[in-house]
Amino acid sequence: MIAHCTALMGNLPWLAWVMPIAMLTLLGLGIAALAKYLFTSRPTSRDLPEARP
Repeated sequence: MIAHCTALMGNLPWLAWVMPIAMLTLLGLGIAALAKYLFTSRPTSRDLPEARP
């Protein structure tokens, strides 16, 4: 499979090498952003300055 894909991409211009790398990068950044959103704490009403004594 890898040999077939590499042989196919060898006949195509440089854009054929850039697009898969770009898509994997965007996918990785999306997953990282989702993980950060899900696992970081969100401020609550107790964290507001006017709620403190």
